[in-house]
Amino acid sequence: MALRPRTRRARSALLVLAAALAVVAGVLVGGGTSQAATSQPCDIYAAGGTPCVAAHSTTRALYGSYNGPLYQVRRASDNTTRDVGLLSAGGYVDAAAQDTFCANTNCLITIIYDQSGRNNRLTQAPPGGFQGPAAGGYDNLADAKAAPITIAGHKAYGVFVAPGTGYRNNTTNGVAKGDQPEGMYAVFDGTHYNGGCCFDYGNAETNSRDNGNGTMEAIYFGNIKVWGYGTGNGPWVMADLENGLFSGVNPGYNANDPSVSHRFLTAIVKGEPNHWAIRAGNAQSGGLSTYYNGARPNAAGYNPMKKEGAIILGIGGDNSHGSAGTFYEGVMTSGYPTDATENAVQANINAAGYATSSNGNGGTLTPGSTVSLRATTACCTTRYITHSGNAVATSVITASSSSTDKGNGSWIVRAGLANGTCVSFESRNTAGSFLRHQNYQLYLQANDGSSLFASDATFCPQAGKNGQGNSFASANFSSRFIRHYGNNVYIASNGGSNTFDATSLWTDDVSWVVTTPWAP
Repeated sequence: MALRPRTRRARSALLVLAAALAVVAGVLVGGGTSQAATSQPCDIYAAGGTPCVAAHSTTRALYGSYNGPLYQVRRASDNTTRDVGLLSAGGYVDAAAQDTFCANTNCLITIIYDQSGRNNRLTQAPPGGFQGPAAGGYDNLADAKAAPITIAGHKAYGVFVAPGTGYRNNTTNGVAKGDQPEGMYAVFDGTHYNGGCCFDYGNAETNSRDNGNGTMEAIYFGNIKVWGYGTGNGPWVMADLENGLFSGVNPGYNANDPSVSHRFLTAIVKGEPNHWAIRAGNAQSGGLSTYYNGARPNAAGYNPMKKEGAIILGIGGDNSHGSAGTFYEGVMTSGYPTDATENAVQANINAAGYATSSNGNGGTLTPGSTVSLRATTACCTTRYITHSGNAVATSVITASSSSTDKGNGSWIVRAGLANGTCVSFESRNTAGSFLRHQNYQLYLQANDGSSLFASDATFCPQAGKNGQGNSFASANFSSRFIRHYGNNVYIASNGGSNTFDATSLWTDDVSWVVTTPWAP
């Protein structure tokens, strides 16, 4: 039984190759900027005999002929909604439509549309085994401005999942159930993750609860080690099969699943009767690596599988919502795709031209970039904001400093957790933990998903008060700015009852030069 579909898939290899060549040719002809490729990922899967049954993206069309909406946003000023579509059929997102609609207010992503025609759209995840933090126990919706990037030179936005955020569809059409074969890929931000459960995209339970081993099959990305892990400190691409994150055939540790760190990451999980695989690669260039390809896990309940066919994004099957990550695009297929088909899809993803909006790291406040923050006060121009554990201070960092100290003095810029037009600073060395003020002093703390944390960890940049660099106003105390005083770091006003509010040197102490990071 297993040989017949594999033989059929082998006969489709020439069709897959032709589709991949069409992708590359389309990008070359269009100069990589405006002309859509003639074939997109779901066209390639269809040519391989494993058509898409769900196709989600906030950045581009996943079919060469698609010309519908990608996602919907709702603005805070009047609670009205708008669909965000494409610049042209088969092309890239019209992000300017979102920018215009969301100008001077916040927006949330309310719907991620399904391009497959099966209406497997993703909306706000309902409560399940865990209650979400939003009204009625639902999960939060993603800030529509929180993950800006470019694709083929066009501005675009990803789905920024902070803890507490989640999307789901429990009534799908055509998604694999039981032990039926399926494949899936997603493009993630490989630098945005944490150790919470569980940043998933894929197949899950239809009642938002843990229904036992084998009732899920989803891509997981993060560095949690409770149920399974690979080599290094993570993050890892693994499979969430319910009651287990699997990096190979064994529960727990599997040596062949490496830590990955690509800024844009292609992650793949696929499964069929007593056979599954993990593959991944750099979404900007190069091919895919296979981290596992073999039998179902050697633990009870996973052979045969009992998949239920819901689709989740950013959460676990039971609505566990402690995770963090960013999603740009992903699909689910009917049938088990060949490696050749996936290789052609990876070539298409490479050709799409994902990039950070500054085209690189260092020296800018572009979300996704990594920076260091140097003091400008005459006494302290070799000192940078750094942390040791949860304590935040300024410390001297030089080329001879340890790699740990350099990492602790480097920060990943994120769109503001409470206001996407501002910024938050995530630790380079401690994923999921941010600079956050508490009783006016800055600490490093893990994002708990609360609105208070989001506000305390959001800072709005403006021109430096002393004419150098930037000053960073607290989002919830707008007259207070990040200041170093006695080598500790506070949010301080220019005059006040606290010693760190002293007017002397205030403009210097609240001005920071954004530099190339000590640890890129």
